[in-house]
Amino acid sequence: MTDHALVAEAQDAPAIGFFEKYLTVWVALCIVAGIGLGHLLPGVFGAIASAEVAQVNLPVAVLIWLMIVPMLLRVDFASLAQVGTFWRGIGVTLFINWAVKPFSMALLGWLFIGFLFRPWLPEGEIDSYIAGLIILAAAPCTAMVFVWSSLTRGEPNFTLSQVALNDAIMIVAFAPIVGLLLGLSAITVPWDTLLISVVLYIVLPVIVAQLVRRRLLASGGQRALDRLVGLLQPLSLVSLLATLVLLFGFQGERIIAQPLIIALIAVPILIQVYFNSGLAYLLNRISGEQHCVAGPSALIGASNFFELAVAAAIALFGLNSGAALATVVGVLVEVPVMLSVVWIVNRSRGWYERGSRVAGRAD
Repeated sequence: MTDHALVAEAQDAPAIGFFEKYLTVWVALCIVAGIGLGHLLPGVFGAIASAEVAQVNLPVAVLIWLMIVPMLLRVDFASLAQVGTFWRGIGVTLFINWAVKPFSMALLGWLFIGFLFRPWLPEGEIDSYIAGLIILAAAPCTAMVFVWSSLTRGEPNFTLSQVALNDAIMIVAFAPIVGLLLGLSAITVPWDTLLISVVLYIVLPVIVAQLVRRRLLASGGQRALDRLVGLLQPLSLVSLLATLVLLFGFQGERIIAQPLIIALIAVPILIQVYFNSGLAYLLNRISGEQHCVAGPSALIGASNFFELAVAAAIALFGLNSGAALATVVGVLVEVPVMLSVVWIVNRSRGWYERGSRVAGRAD
């Protein structure tokens, strides 16, 4: 593909919207709103917390479905046929997403939360924070990577096929990886709840999204699908923010008592983002992969499906758990840290292409 064609396709790709661009600001406002409402309306939050069936909080489940389904509508599993075209980038990203990132996050969680920061954190929540970090890292991002890819002029067909492949793998790999790492962390794994979460927040949304997608494409084509995704995207973000208000309504007293908690939890998240994105970028360069593939590969390798992480943490450990709080910190830092990775990828393109050309000739 020529540079002109690549630029043309990137211009057609989704750009970062106003609400997504300032997601960190909205999350910060939700923290303030949630803490305030939690103090003013404790009875309301208590009623919401008690609305459960089989350990599934119904109001939160509805909000999470409204978050996840619009994002999965973008995923075209037919694009899996293109996986072989970008085999170097696909291989690197799969290695980072499934063999490196969950385990590196667990290691960073043990090091920072379980050891270095232990004196400044509530003793009873240490394991829960680590569990939240593990859950956050176990699911590769689905929706926002399309934005990050477009900002790096990434190859759209690679991005689509990689996301589709990750989603297919996530259906079968998410629960075993989370269960393994929680077990290694000596955290009790509620396997029944974990499996219910996978079915409720991965399998069923994927099926529903694909059925809706096929129906729309058959009746109105790509334009109809794009129109629905555009209409649902604000609803998805509002649902995410409403979920965060609920979480911080329950977490408020703990955060006020120890305001450093969020900053301390953010440290291993930031380190793993830069480590995994840098490793993916370097491995793509060594393999001779094109920059338009290496950019989105690095970003997919580093980002997280935080909507699923929030849902799983709530289902496994509860609305007022340290695990839920840890996944929310991932939401808080997502946009600024990923934009910084985009900046690094774009600024280093000349350096990258000099090295990848040498590797490509070696093939």
